[in-house]
Amino acid sequence: MSGPLTGLRVLEFEAIGPVPHAVALLTSLGADVVRVQRPRTGSPRDPSPFAGRLVAADLTDPAAVADLLGLVEHCDVLIEGYRPGVLERRGLGPDVVLARNPALIYARMTGWGQTGPRAETAGHDLNYIGLTGALDLIGTAEQPIPPVNLVGDYGGGSMLVVIGILAALHERGRSGRGQVVDAAIVDGTAAMLAPFDSGLRSGGWLPERGSNVIDGGAPYYRTYRCADGRFVAVGAIEEPFYRQLVAGLGLTDLPDRADRANWPALRDAFAAAFATADRDTWAARFADTDACLTPVLSAPEAADDPHLRARGLLDGDGRRTGAPRFSRSHTGPLGGTGTATTTDLADLIEMWRT
Repeated sequence: MSGPLTGLRVLEFEAIGPVPHAVALLTSLGADVVRVQRPRTGSPRDPSPFAGRLVAADLTDPAAVADLLGLVEHCDVLIEGYRPGVLERRGLGPDVVLARNPALIYARMTGWGQTGPRAETAGHDLNYIGLTGALDLIGTAEQPIPPVNLVGDYGGGSMLVVIGILAALHERGRSGRGQVVDAAIVDGTAAMLAPFDSGLRSGGWLPERGSNVIDGGAPYYRTYRCADGRFVAVGAIEEPFYRQLVAGLGLTDLPDRADRANWPALRDAFAAAFATADRDTWAARFADTDACLTPVLSAPEAADDPHLRARGLLDGDGRRTGAPRFSRSHTGPLGGTGTATTTDLADLIEMWRT
């Protein structure tokens, strides 16, 4: 089976963070990706796995730019992650490129976006989620805690630009025309906050960290340290699930969990119970129940989990497989198959011309 994006030609200008992850997603769905990188020796800028074709091009060289313009005439998607104006100054901005290929989807992935007071300034994941209000939701009552780069770079960034590319491709099917996709991490992160905005307006979400059901405040939705120093994740929100959790812990005469004033006492009771046995003992005890308890696994441990193995989330070479699943189409590993190969730009133009 081929991937649902088989035949789609993508030109990626080498970047870090969300761009290579977005490209890995597109590759897993069957897209043919070529990465343009600066001539150099040594390690790549981003350590993410890439198994497509590489072309070296000095963007300060007018001849290389002319060759790249010849290449974009034959591709479907261009994706870049430079600050606003960089490719315009190199003669590869949207106006020039779309004049050569009016059907091209020109996807721009930045932190702040193409416009706005911060558009020209530097930033990283933590800055973007901090400014949007997302970071303020995550952490302890004492301070926000960086949630690695899942929220900004990948949730608000790479996923957003992939959605934008696919939407623009769908629209192109009707109009026959390409367009520019301005994907900003602040935009994507802000979009993910919509449910919390609704909760704040209705009073269902309290603004203080650690005081809500799903931010670690509730005793039945948080992690607990076990006797071996490892952790379990508890998500027993609904009453039937909560009853199974309490029964499995052997606890009785607990105060009413509906009263938030009882949450500290309940957290203490649960913490004391979990501290009496190791993580895997608790995981085994609750494995066949609806108590919504799972072990907190490291990445190597997760690779050996029976459910994740059954889902095939890692291939035989230990690479993560793409998602979602399709009834007829194939999803490959993130980053593609095989190893990256260096291709001459002129040869690539000829290859894509046919």
